[in-house]
Amino acid sequence: MSIEVGSKVQGKVTGITNFGAFVELPGGSTGLVHISEVADNYVKDINEHLKVGDIVEVKVMNVEADGKIGLSIRKAKPQAERPERPERPQRPRGGNNRPNDRDRPMKENFEQKMTRFLKDSEDRLSTLKRATESKRGGRGAKRG
Repeated sequence: MSIEVGSKVQGKVTGITNFGAFVELPGGSTGLVHISEVADNYVKDINEHLKVGDIVEVKVMNVEADGKIGLSIRKAKPQAERPERPERPQRPRGGNNRPNDRDRPMKENFEQKMTRFLKDSEDRLSTLKRATESKRGGRGAKRG
């Protein structure tokens, strides 16, 4: 049986690691369910969700050219069973004096981005030079 991306199949958990679980699929191939694809909520210990020998339904996420198969348990569940993930609030961007993304035009071409980058770099460099020169005693100070 060929494994196709997007198909849902049943498999048997054959091994558990700290980063995921290996699942044997029909036809003898083995795929990996990454720990982030085990459940909709944060999984600290995969052993709380799976055990070796469990039969699970998985969705095939990708098949690499070298034969590695990426699987997901949480995406194999029907939409009705999956709780809706709340949108993450945007974290404020602090610590820099750059304008927020919303202050910039929606689409910048490469030239505009490069011009903005150069201006920001020159501003930062001049500020750094001023701070460094004041610590050294100004321009042209002779040492003893």
